[in-house]
Amino acid sequence: MIVKVCGMRDPDNIRQVDALPSVDWMGFIFWQKSKRYVCEPPKDMPINKKRVGVFVDEDMEQVKRMAKEYALDIIQLHGHESPDYCQQLREWKVIKAFNIATPSDLESTKPYEDIADYFLFDTKGKSVGGNGEKFDWSVLNNYEGKTPFLLSGGIGSDDAERINAFHHPQLAGIDLNSGFETSPALKDPSLLRTFLSQLTH
Repeated sequence: MIVKVCGMRDPDNIRQVDALPSVDWMGFIFWQKSKRYVCEPPKDMPINKKRVGVFVDEDMEQVKRMAKEYALDIIQLHGHESPDYCQQLREWKVIKAFNIATPSDLESTKPYEDIADYFLFDTKGKSVGGNGEKFDWSVLNNYEGKTPFLLSGGIGSDDAERINAFHHPQLAGIDLNSGFETSPALKDPSLLRTFLSQLTH
């Protein structure tokens, strides 16, 4: 199972998380309204993990510039980006995020089948992401698409058992963020290490 730690910014913290063997991807948020916005390039970027850039309704050319400047492997789109917009970024792997509350919210994924490499299912809340709240994962029993997905939305250090009990044929991984922070954009490596050691997927 893919483990993505998102909302990284501090160089020392990036190195600490980069050293955790159970983390696969690290995410950097390029949305100015986020508390975890990367306002300038960190001095150290991960060496051992794939780099994910998170964008929200950003100008296409700006996304491409940032992807090349940061040597991103994956682009995560967390706004209202169209299927055509996603298609134009296929030089990179693409994650399209969706905010979920009810089964009907899953309908919006259908136009992105065969375009996005992954979906990310987050909690529908006041913000497009980073609300730190969980949604009812049983809603995903209604997801019958063929695109693999990452589970997101307020996952914390006490959720290992819940994740171990959650099964879906398209579950590809989990997205960890605010539930493992000591302050915005600063992750607790020991908390992450303990939590990841409890996962059985």
